[in-house]
Amino acid sequence: MSISANEVHGAVQILTQSSDTLFLLLGAIMVFLMHAGFAFLEVGTVRKKNQVNALVKILADFGVSAVAYFFIGYWVAYDANFFSSAETLSAGNGYELVKFFFLLTFAAAIPAIVSGGIAERARFYPILIATFFTVGFVYPFFEGIIWNGNYGVQSWFESTFGAGFHDFAGSVVVHGVGGWIALVAVIFLGMRKGRIRAGKHTNFAPSNIPFLALGAWILSVGWFGFNVMSAQSLNGISGLVAMNSLMAMVGGILAALVVGKNDPGFIHNGPLAGLVAVCAGSDLMHPIGALITGAIAGGLFVWLFTFMQNKTKFDDVLGVWPLHGVCGAWGGIAAGIFGQSALGGLGGISLTVQILGTVMGIVVALIGAGLVYGILNQFVGIRLSEEDEFKGADLAIHKISSINED
Repeated sequence: MSISANEVHGAVQILTQSSDTLFLLLGAIMVFLMHAGFAFLEVGTVRKKNQVNALVKILADFGVSAVAYFFIGYWVAYDANFFSSAETLSAGNGYELVKFFFLLTFAAAIPAIVSGGIAERARFYPILIATFFTVGFVYPFFEGIIWNGNYGVQSWFESTFGAGFHDFAGSVVVHGVGGWIALVAVIFLGMRKGRIRAGKHTNFAPSNIPFLALGAWILSVGWFGFNVMSAQSLNGISGLVAMNSLMAMVGGILAALVVGKNDPGFIHNGPLAGLVAVCAGSDLMHPIGALITGAIAGGLFVWLFTFMQNKTKFDDVLGVWPLHGVCGAWGGIAAGIFGQSALGGLGGISLTVQILGTVMGIVVALIGAGLVYGILNQFVGIRLSEEDEFKGADLAIHKISSINED
């Protein structure tokens, strides 16, 4: 029995669709696993009386994020919803459903980033409400502009400057926006009690370096799903993205090692700084450009976090503003520098547009977060009472300690 050309074509198409669905599903699972990295990074950094809260916040935030993104955020960003029949939704092996899962893990990174900045003194349910609105409205508004061409901004960039804003895996769209949202939340919450003693800044030591390191390792491994699988299909997979992610990570490690003077907290955040920065241009840069991008990010994180903790009243517990906000912004700009063909990149990018798009992301994050956290702070309050903060969020909110003293 002969097989027609149409049958062969159909079989190949089904195989391609199924392969792309599986590819993206694996990426979604890897990025979902990164949320465990966020959790353990925070658990290892906060004091012991706040460890349970760190774990619970990340998981609860993910649940709220999923609902907000399913019903509102995905529609805001991509003008798509899931109110069709299951038969319609599962067409094409359910690729669009897995795509939602993948993009949800990106969206849920926003509150996971914020969580590290506001640790140890934030109320539980008001912060979950903030998560709903930032994931449902603020983040997808900018996500849709950059990754779906909403409101004609990308078209205007292309017609005016010859190139759109390029952010392959979210240096600005995810990390930058998350980091600048976190800065606003940190400002509204103020400093933790006991940080200023006799007129001088006091820094609380990390409670568990092995947990902090575990979180950094989980995030670093998952990041290759975050970056490489942003291609969203097997046909688009790029070894260059993997190589650039690796080199930027290494650059961040080495810079944090030197600038951070062997401090284990800095060394384990160094690779994360490099990976944040390379997301935008990982598909364009030469590996040497990625190495430089990561090294600058690693040094920038150490310097800024040290300055914040010792010289300012911005009490950013995990340093998420310098790590995600500033290094994310640097990544958007770095793509416009090292993505140029003159510097070994693939070209087709505009530094002017990269700067403009990065500033736009910061502005959206600041205004959106100002509204969300400002309104919540005004009407319900977002900070624990002084007594509850002294007891610790574990006992005050969850009525249990991370350590059984019996």
